[in-house]
Amino acid sequence: MEDEKDAFYVVRKGDIVGVYKSLSDCQAQLGSSVCNPSLSVFKGYCLPKEAKEYLVSHGLKGGTYAIGAADVQNDLFGELVACPFQQPIYSKGKAFDTHSPEKRLRHGLESGNIGWVGSSSVPANAQRNHLKLDNYIEVPTISSKCLYCILEFDGASKGNPGPAGAGAVLRAEDGSLVYRLREGVGIATNNVAEYRGVILGLKYALKKGFKHIRVQGDSKLVCMQIQGLWKTKNQNMADLCKLAKELVDKFVSFQIRHVERDFNSEADAQANLGVLLKNGEVQDECDMNEYKCL
Repeated sequence: MEDEKDAFYVVRKGDIVGVYKSLSDCQAQLGSSVCNPSLSVFKGYCLPKEAKEYLVSHGLKGGTYAIGAADVQNDLFGELVACPFQQPIYSKGKAFDTHSPEKRLRHGLESGNIGWVGSSSVPANAQRNHLKLDNYIEVPTISSKCLYCILEFDGASKGNPGPAGAGAVLRAEDGSLVYRLREGVGIATNNVAEYRGVILGLKYALKKGFKHIRVQGDSKLVCMQIQGLWKTKNQNMADLCKLAKELVDKFVSFQIRHVERDFNSEADAQANLGVLLKNGEVQDECDMNEYKCL
């Protein structure tokens, strides 16, 4: 019998395939969500060290990873067995084959099928030599827009410190607009307003049931501090950063990046509208023309 500390789990839920280190890690993916597709769980052993290191080198970290179904070859995960979620089956699951997992993973990254930190978004119609995850259960095809979103955030302060506002734009994965959000911040610095913007968006995304989120903003400080790459210099900023990280931990997958101001204009517009609101007052606008999951 293989050592359980080397076990990993492959979960398919609708058109989502996730790779997890333990069943407890699976629970966030298997819990309540905007959509409720069928589920199948499989178990294997010995996820290669070089595979994990390669994923981390491309911005994917932690015990769960993202991979597209078009890159899920039959030999990618080694030997898997069907695994009842409540009582996992022990298997002889062998390690990955002798072909370099780094090559397979590199192909996924280059093709755009390996994505955000955490679990994964995959097309459910992949065929050819792909892992037959649906041999055990019929899995309906659903739109990945039900689970994935893109968050753009910004903050504005007229005086720095001065009257401030937070703004966020929450989009479906395909870029179609979902929500425009703005909040009054009171008298605050621009950095505080930026944090309030990302916190506003993260809370809204969780409220609406999104499981996977990709975040972007023009505040390099916020982006770097949330990733733990820069230290916070005062208690107020440390508290805001801690709250943001707590919200981030509630998602199955998360990615954040810094963008230039020119690519953040819609969130900036919402932040400037937020300046006109009372501290803590939130307004939102919803465009559901192309988004039907919520």
